Amino acid sequence: MAKKKVVKSELLSNSNLFNVLLAVFKKNPSKKFNYKQLSKILGFKSFLERKKILPVLNSLVEALLIKEEARGSFRLVQKRTVVLSEISKVSFKGVYIKLVDNSEVFIDKKNSMFSLFGDKVEVLLFSNKKRKEGEVIRVLKRKKSLFVGVLDCSSGNCFLIPDNKKTPFDIFIPPQKKTSDFLKKKLLVEVQKWDINYKNPIGKVIKVLGSVGEHSSEMDSILYEYDFPEKFPLKVDEAANKINHSITKSEINKRLDLRDACTFTIDPKDAKDFDDALSVRALSSGNWEIGVHIADVSHYVTKDSVIDKEAKKRATSVYLVDRVVPMLPEVLSNNLCSLMPNIDRLAFSVIFEMTKGAKIISYNITKTIIHSDKRFTYKQAQKIIDNKDGLFSSELLLLNRLSKILKKERQKNGSINFESNEVSFVLDKNNHPVDVFAKESLETNHLVEEFMLLANKTIAKSINYNTKKVVPFIYRVHDLPDQEKINALNSIVKRLNYSINTRSSKTLSSSLNVLLDKIKGTNEQQMIEVLTIRSMAKAIYSTKNIGHYGLAFDDYCHFTSPIRRYPDLIVHRILETINRKNPFIEKDVLKKISKHCSEKEKAASNAERDSIKYMQIKFLQNKTGEVFNGVISGVTDWGLYVELVKNKCEGLIKVSSLANDHYVFDKKEFALIGYRTKKRYQLGQTVSVKIKKADLENRMLDFVLV
Repeated sequence: MAKKKVVKSELLSNSNLFNVLLAVFKKNPSKKFNYKQLSKILGFKSFLERKKILPVLNSLVEALLIKEEARGSFRLVQKRTVVLSEISKVSFKGVYIKLVDNSEVFIDKKNSMFSLFGDKVEVLLFSNKKRKEGEVIRVLKRKKSLFVGVLDCSSGNCFLIPDNKKTPFDIFIPPQKKTSDFLKKKLLVEVQKWDINYKNPIGKVIKVLGSVGEHSSEMDSILYEYDFPEKFPLKVDEAANKINHSITKSEINKRLDLRDACTFTIDPKDAKDFDDALSVRALSSGNWEIGVHIADVSHYVTKDSVIDKEAKKRATSVYLVDRVVPMLPEVLSNNLCSLMPNIDRLAFSVIFEMTKGAKIISYNITKTIIHSDKRFTYKQAQKIIDNKDGLFSSELLLLNRLSKILKKERQKNGSINFESNEVSFVLDKNNHPVDVFAKESLETNHLVEEFMLLANKTIAKSINYNTKKVVPFIYRVHDLPDQEKINALNSIVKRLNYSINTRSSKTLSSSLNVLLDKIKGTNEQQMIEVLTIRSMAKAIYSTKNIGHYGLAFDDYCHFTSPIRRYPDLIVHRILETINRKNPFIEKDVLKKISKHCSEKEKAASNAERDSIKYMQIKFLQNKTGEVFNGVISGVTDWGLYVELVKNKCEGLIKVSSLANDHYVFDKKEFALIGYRTKKRYQLGQTVSVKIKKADLENRMLDFVLV
């Protein structure tokens, strides 16, 4: 901020004023000033005094010392460094970009031109003693123009208040007919003007999603917020409905016919899109033929077709609590491509010859035609394994035994053994949650998982080692853990008489497995598991194969779910066209697809998380005042996040409610510590809480300690 400088204007000639104004600009090289602001800095109060500034400003412009960047607004001309980048982070104070050296540049909100995460921008960099800063001088491409929220007309003007609290602005809605019809409604608004001369973007209501608090409108709001519209464009549905369902003899003759092999699917009870099936057949050698069969989506969805373009845009299916929004129209996802029982289906298969000790003798990647004999749920298959009796019991028992050997070998090689902690709901006919519980992880879940991992690894390995040329490919990669977070974890576990070996990436993964096994059933289990997960990088899609650290695989990709993941569909197409003279997809194009799919995967995950949060709050709405046991799942300077043991719902204990002391956040200890009493609330600690408020509109759960 420029300091106020009182100058006697009558003592200043034009030449003196020239130098004084230039000094103000040089002292504030990144700031823009108009003549009123400069008058205030110099202490010029009368109109005649202010009037003296304007011709001097024009002289500074003519001397190329300052530049008029907007009407009446001037800034120092200095050596300009302009970069093209993408907004990597957004806060209420401003936005950030990353430079090629991976350093961050902060852009103040007032200099951001309303840019948001993912926007491509042109940024002017300038020096600052504290940190690198910049200003957006042009938004090249905006990633988001649709926003969901509620209208607020309390000020006399109407503004959309976005549901996404990370959006650092409200959207001005000019007067429209029957504006009152929009009140207390969830609205979809499109920004039509991003004029920086106004304090807010200007938008237009394009759809009323429903009343605030209404189940369907809240779920629709989540989908629109993350750009996953539930309905497909008409032309996509029409194209899908025109696809021929019959399988011709000529197509069968091109494929390996495995319709006589014992084949079945194992999926969740409510699943409709059966991506994968398993087959088992005894070989005369005493070995086993194990087939992993994946829906041949690429046969029906051709490159650059209207269905393909829509699938690429969505990139993934989204699984909300009460519905699935598929990547492909339902005629494909739930019917034609789904490996349903008792019907012939086209598949892309990886067929293994395995010994009874799970050693792989050989494998074959080929197009097939299969016929699933049975659709099992996880629980049905588990019951047969437990009882050692029932349909295909010998095949299920064999697969279960082989999968355990595969898992043991994987973990021996350094694969980290994280257990999933998913939440499930029981809904009534009105989609109201009547119960919430943690999903049980069965042996059959692990059985299917191991064979899918094996198929994915085998496909990636075949690309790297069995092809005669370098093929542009889309890998699933997982980078090494964050060293700073690992060091923090090590510091915490040492105080609890545990240890991890950080000498190398392999010793680290092995010691993490030992640690995760040792802490099972202990008071510190929750804290250490959370810190371990948080230290890990996020798995993404990439054309650069750096391996998958968490699985301890040098080569890994996604091949096994083309109905619900676009990268899998791309992998199928690459495999089918691998012997072409020119690559099926150029590497630069594949890079863009990888980045887009990684971003959409994160968006889908956020949408799923928001729907779970909404349902959890809905479930607890009528339980205000009730007391529950919980575990501290997060610690911040504003409070404690607590996950209830019974139903996995998470809420916030505000630091202001901890009235017996002043609590200070210790980042290294992951704890709030009382300044006077030294009372400590730490990540993973068990506490009893009372539900103070379940705010469905703002999706907030407020707890207080008991």
